[in-house]
Amino acid sequence: MSPQRILAFTCWLFFACLLVIGCNQTNTPNSAITASPTSQTTFLTISAAASLKDALTAIKPIYNQVKPSVNLTYNFGSSGALQQQIEQGAKVDVFISAATKQIDALDQKGLLVDGTKRNLLTNQLVLIAPQNSTNISDFPDLTSPRVKKIALGEPKSVPAGQYAQQVLTSLKIADKIKNKVVYAKDVRQALNYVESGNASAGLVYLSDAKSTAKVKIITTAPENSHSPILYPIAVLKSSKNIDVAKDFEQFLSSSNQAKNVFKKQEFAVVGN
Repeated sequence: MSPQRILAFTCWLFFACLLVIGCNQTNTPNSAITASPTSQTTFLTISAAASLKDALTAIKPIYNQVKPSVNLTYNFGSSGALQQQIEQGAKVDVFISAATKQIDALDQKGLLVDGTKRNLLTNQLVLIAPQNSTNISDFPDLTSPRVKKIALGEPKSVPAGQYAQQVLTSLKIADKIKNKVVYAKDVRQALNYVESGNASAGLVYLSDAKSTAKVKIITTAPENSHSPILYPIAVLKSSKNIDVAKDFEQFLSSSNQAKNVFKKQEFAVVGN
């Protein structure tokens, strides 16, 4: 076969293939070539006090059963540190503090969505010791030489530490034990110091103390010895998904599923 005939046959075969492909596409149903729509994922970042870690972690899959298209990311830490992060421009949709001070400061700076600030939970402050400890039966025992170190949250940034300082001052033992105090970056670190035996005692929230079998609760701080322990929540104006953030806040404050988790973790839900 001459080169000219080979070239002509090749071109004919090429165009024949194109014709067959075109016919197949024409006869294919639209449903087979159109991608099925997928729901758009919404991302929310929740900055929350360290003492809420267990409760909010448990709530996440429950919320996703109701809102599967919402992706929750948690940022846990001391309330004071989280406040500073937000003030410095951190991308946060919802903030849950362990005290009103931090969230009120953000409100005064106009960073919160109007009408979203509310008190979500309450808690109690307890004196704890390692499970095998026999040295402590009440707050006055903290002054004993047998008690070497006492773990507290850093009062400047950790609400649990602020409440603890108020309790120790009210009971008139703050000055007597100040050389024994070991400050933690958040309440969970204070708990860890006692769990590990690196501290003879500590003051943490009831919810934290109940989260481990490595410590025992000695006693509960008198309610009149410290400010009310409140966990306020609010949506940030900087959020790009304010409506979804409001929905998550509503779920935490109103749904029976969330309330049951909080109660199991030893929090009290405001209004219940």
